[in-house]
Amino acid sequence: FGGVMFGVFKTDTVEMPGQPAPSPSKATDSGNATDAGKVSMIAALEKETRSNPGNLEAWVELGNAYFDTNQYEKAIGAYSKALEINPDNANVWTDMGVMYRRNGNPQEAINAFDKAIEADPKHEVSRMNKGIVLLHDLKDTDGAIEAWEGLLEINPVAMAPTGRSVDEMVQQMKKQKNQ
Repeated sequence: FGGVMFGVFKTDTVEMPGQPAPSPSKATDSGNATDAGKVSMIAALEKETRSNPGNLEAWVELGNAYFDTNQYEKAIGAYSKALEINPDNANVWTDMGVMYRRNGNPQEAINAFDKAIEADPKHEVSRMNKGIVLLHDLKDTDGAIEAWEGLLEINPVAMAPTGRSVDEMVQQMKKQKNQ
């Protein structure tokens, strides 16, 4: 599928296969002050979750902080705690799926995206990411097409992170499959 680029993305992040994952952080300073700020924010959130283990927002923020600093296992752990409190959060399931993918566990990523879709059947990001993992990691073209057709049922004008129409990508994949 040369020329077709996909990404697994968090709310404001795009991950391109074969490239380092960008941080979803909005900070523009990549120097030591930013790193120190992240470390202190993580420490404060870890303290908060120890003191108040039922604090859903703190667990989600801690997961996001670990996500931003590429601490995959810790992010998965924090997101798991958040999901124990609120198992119907499609965004957290999706972010956990991205972390599973980055951690080299694409099947667990698919399971997390499926939970996101179960929690919110109209959740577009989880459907897009599911198709990406199926296509690129599990080499399941039919599964990717099915995931993206589900996305198109919700949003007929859905676009990939690259700006390409999902419908166009699906049609191209079907055409290449039939050649």
